Amino acid sequence: MDTLPLYFIAGFTMTQIFLLFFVITIFYWVYRGYSRSQIVYSKKQFQDFVLTKEHLAKSELGLFVALVAKVAKADGRVDELEAELVGNMFNDISALFPDPETTKNFLKQIFDIEKQVPDNLVLVAQALYRVLQHDAHKRQKMMEFLVHLSYVDGVLSSSEEAMLHTIAIHLHFSADMLSAMLQQFGSFHRNSVKESSISQAYTLLGITTDATNDEVKKAYRALVREYHPDIIKSQGASDEYLKEATEKVQEINAAYEMIKKTRGI
Repeated sequence: MDTLPLYFIAGFTMTQIFLLFFVITIFYWVYRGYSRSQIVYSKKQFQDFVLTKEHLAKSELGLFVALVAKVAKADGRVDELEAELVGNMFNDISALFPDPETTKNFLKQIFDIEKQVPDNLVLVAQALYRVLQHDAHKRQKMMEFLVHLSYVDGVLSSSEEAMLHTIAIHLHFSADMLSAMLQQFGSFHRNSVKESSISQAYTLLGITTDATNDEVKKAYRALVREYHPDIIKSQGASDEYLKEATEKVQEINAAYEMIKKTRGI
């Protein structure tokens, strides 16, 4: 696959790119109310990109990865679902560069460093704003992603909320704008995570209570791939079907979380 559909772009020094609002496997947010225009990026755009960790870290992409790392670690740990989301992000970004493995390693290094350094949050957010000060649309998409990431584990912690407020201030979002995002994503999460019995959770994943932990994870990931909204969208599905697929993924995620809690995994 030579091209990848993305929702917003960011600027490198040498090449305009933003690859963070990428194809995500689990947490594809509400389609209603967002721009549905897509921009297609090809590998050709990055064939002349001089790839170094320092260059990547100072670019808009690197700065945003730094913010993602800090939000993911805001409540003290990067949980399994957050890690999987970030892993898919690395895969999707790296696939567009001439040297995917090196790119992925650099992204991981940036993420691992920045998740351990919460004290530079303001400096990173300010640097990102300087790059994006003339593009409110990109900033909004980034902020929406960070808000959505905070709801991945089902609960918006006080530390996550405080960090989001700090980032919003320095990306020049008003308190009302951030509040609207929090309300929208919080409402989406509450409405999509349906109560069900543990037996129904196993049924939804297509496995029995005798399944091993590895089998549970395998079934979960297979179903997520099956209902992956971006894959479905690439096949020409209607917006209504995309909405149904998004809701299905949320149900699968809720079932998986229930099984994880009962098993202690």
